[in-house]
Amino acid sequence: MVKLRLKRYGRKQRATYRIIAIDVQSRREGRAIQEVGFYNPRTDQTQLNVSVIVSFLQKGAQTTATVSNILKKARVFEQIGINS
Repeated sequence: MVKLRLKRYGRKQRATYRIIAIDVQSRREGRAIQEVGFYNPRTDQTQLNVSVIVSFLQKGAQTTATVSNILKKARVFEQIGINS
């Protein structure tokens, strides 16, 4: 199963994250299927490739709680008609 989750980058106390599509059994720093976005919690900056995210969700990909909250803020679920 494929999940959309965060992959940590950056140094100590200055983490940034990439939103990736990855197999569930892979570890957090493992090889991603595809990178679909970026999230910086320090500045609350996000950059999303919405068309790719929508295609993964329509194919049955799941999201983690944090990624789900990021996508809700960006109103991605409203674009595809999911009320998650």
